[in-house]
Amino acid sequence: MKKVSTILSRSVIALVAGVAVSNASAQLLTHKDITAAIAMTMAQTAIATCKDNGYSVSISVVGRNGEPILQVRGDNTNPHTLENSFRKAYTARTFRVASGEIETRLKADPAFALIHLSNVIANRGALPIKFGEETIGGLGASGAPGGDKDEACVKAALDKVADQLK
Repeated sequence: MKKVSTILSRSVIALVAGVAVSNASAQLLTHKDITAAIAMTMAQTAIATCKDNGYSVSISVVGRNGEPILQVRGDNTNPHTLENSFRKAYTARTFRVASGEIETRLKADPAFALIHLSNVIANRGALPIKFGEETIGGLGASGAPGGDKDEACVKAALDKVADQLK
């Protein structure tokens, strides 16, 4: 009888624990996402900043999953700049660092295997988009004569919307 009582007690404990776990796992995730309006403001600001410096660039904004939210092929840009801006933005989002940091990592470790993943590129010109400490997207530019110049335009765009990302 004692054995049956012990088994019954353990079963009740397991059932209660299971209900607690299932209730906890049933909760939905909540998160912030980049709106189309913010993406457009960033794209316009980056393009205008580069234009003011004499550069034509294409811009890509990607969301939290690396999906394109907005892409603009800038006036007088080469066709490859649109793809390149996307890959830079994707890299910045998925690694949560400036795309130039991946370039630095690759130089330090030529066997850096993650560089071979789809859409990852080791070029400067993109920054992660953060809401507080959470990375919610990436913003990339391509077309200026050097990734440092692309990145400066991206930084100006992020500065423009910084108050909306707090």
